[in-house]
Amino acid sequence: MTERVNNFPPLPKFIRLKPCFYQNFEEEIPPQHCLLVRRIYHLWILYSVTLAVNLVGCLAWLIAGGSAINFGLAILWLVLFSPSSYVCWFRPVYKAFRSDSSFNFMAFFFIFAAQIIFATLQAIGFRGWGACGWIVAIGMFSHNVGAGVVMLFPAIMFTVVAILSALVILRVHKIYRGSGGSFQKAQAEWNAGTWQGAPSNQSAFHTVTGSTLPQYPTVPRYPGENDWS
Repeated sequence: MTERVNNFPPLPKFIRLKPCFYQNFEEEIPPQHCLLVRRIYHLWILYSVTLAVNLVGCLAWLIAGGSAINFGLAILWLVLFSPSSYVCWFRPVYKAFRSDSSFNFMAFFFIFAAQIIFATLQAIGFRGWGACGWIVAIGMFSHNVGAGVVMLFPAIMFTVVAILSALVILRVHKIYRGSGGSFQKAQAEWNAGTWQGAPSNQSAFHTVTGSTLPQYPTVPRYPGENDWS
């Protein structure tokens, strides 16, 4: 049995920091849910890219005469929400499908619901929020068409993220309820401490083998002189 080495995020070798998580869809996720978990992972990537595009849109907004507060908040959203969204809602749903954990399913539902609300507000685009949504993007066309076009891209991407996120949470909830999950199971996992992760490879190996291996004495017994006759 080989020890699992963390492989995410993939960092160049010259960086002295090491990856923080182990991630392997084919090995850890059941085959019937592997595609869904991969799509949720791609949704996280899309949201991170959207935050980067939003930063470009806020830069165009600043050049066209917008407030520097929006550009500063766009930097904050990119730096803060890209890693925290991975840790706070993708890892819980990954661990939920990996070990059939009701607690992690519940954590995903609560945090991801807040994510959907925030992405929707970003898509709407209120002023002073650091997000190039529809309101500020369309309003910019009357002042600077070029900046308005640039700001329209993050507005579209935030909308796509919000719609896909709503579809994902409905899909995951349907699977969770269909498998018999409930708040009581999540509470029981919390009390027992089993929510922290799936069994290790070594414990899984003992679970599979159990007592099926033949038991041999520590010191072998060889036949005596009378046994040869």
